[in-house]
Amino acid sequence: MAGNSQAPFHILLVEDEPVIRELVRSMLSDGTVDVVCAANGLEGLKLARSQTFHLILMDVVLPQLDGISVCRILKSDPATSAVPLYMLTAKAKKSDMESATLAGADGYIHKPFRGAELMALVERLRAGPLKTEPA
Repeated sequence: MAGNSQAPFHILLVEDEPVIRELVRSMLSDGTVDVVCAANGLEGLKLARSQTFHLILMDVVLPQLDGISVCRILKSDPATSAVPLYMLTAKAKKSDMESATLAGADGYIHKPFRGAELMALVERLRAGPLKTEPA
């Protein structure tokens, strides 16, 4: 990530695998990006409601409360509904992706993911809202 003087970009990663949590944190944290991790769905839900995040990365299969349920709850709450939420998961069937979309997920990143894919997503979101071209 390019070092710049922007305000910190806060990411919530909800992932039960410690290796993946550490990989994503080390890949994205650079002083201008802060990654906060939760190991289960309930912890992720509490963190998402108690702090302001610019991006939420959520596994689907999580202990205590699955990622689809957490996504649905966050997207139905006006306080958190505008936060981009991307599923980060190995569940790659079409039905899994449809469930995530119906729950309100803004995107779907398959494991194993490429580091460049995550970094590009963060850079795109940091740049601000997408400008749409006139039809």
